[in-house]
Amino acid sequence: MRPSHLAALAVLPFLVPAMLSAQSGGLDAQPKRLDDPWRPPVNFVDQNPAPPIPADVTDDRRVARNYPEQPPVIPHNVRDYQITLNNNQCLTCHSRRFTEASQAPMISITHYVDREGQTLGGVSPRRYFCMQCHVPQTVAQPIVPNTFRDIDALLSRPSDRGDRR
Repeated sequence: MRPSHLAALAVLPFLVPAMLSAQSGGLDAQPKRLDDPWRPPVNFVDQNPAPPIPADVTDDRRVARNYPEQPPVIPHNVRDYQITLNNNQCLTCHSRRFTEASQAPMISITHYVDREGQTLGGVSPRRYFCMQCHVPQTVAQPIVPNTFRDIDALLSRPSDRGDRR
């Protein structure tokens, strides 16, 4: 046997009782950190209901972007939209042909350019699946606090390095 296999066998007598104790609801069944929101204090054999899905933002208002080149977020419900190889429901409102009637913003001209820089007559295949970049918004509160500050906020704050004249 290789030395690595011997080391694994040496640990095995300690792992098996701990695993059996956790499965049987013993002392080790509770997580060590009770303040961890990702791991509530339950036995791992318990089944808890899934949390409710937060409501979508459906006010159709454009949201300011946080950084240059950020894809715009989707300000309406897209729960039952179909985007397949043969059908893209987003294009029924956002393509050049339908924006006048739908009053939806037209997709960017960059979506008509292929990877070689050639402008196409239709949406480029690499830009066809909208939700790989554009995401819908919900009313959910963030689980992890967001400390993002855009460049304008960073440039307008007073410098902490002193005056460099």
